[in-house]
Amino acid sequence: RTFQAIRIWVNQELDGLERAIEGICRRLRGGARVVVITFHSLEDRIVKHTLRALARGQEAIVRILTKHPLVADLDERDRNPRARSAKLRAAERIA
Repeated sequence: RTFQAIRIWVNQELDGLERAIEGICRRLRGGARVVVITFHSLEDRIVKHTLRALARGQEAIVRILTKHPLVADLDERDRNPRARSAKLRAAERIA
């Protein structure tokens, strides 16, 4: 975990994640979908806030498809322990 935190800080991965999601959503055609899987709570927070910002107000360009993130069920977590921290969020381009 320490190495992961250092890597995220050094590589400025969280800033890049926000820019990537915004860029992808702006380039999508109407009806196209973007799906993001996160494995870290900081990543998930950025994805959630970025998608909400893009779905808000008069200039909304996406509609959030997952009110709450999808997570692995107990059977999947038993078969694949790495899935326990995975969260999936999805949005659809509307404009």
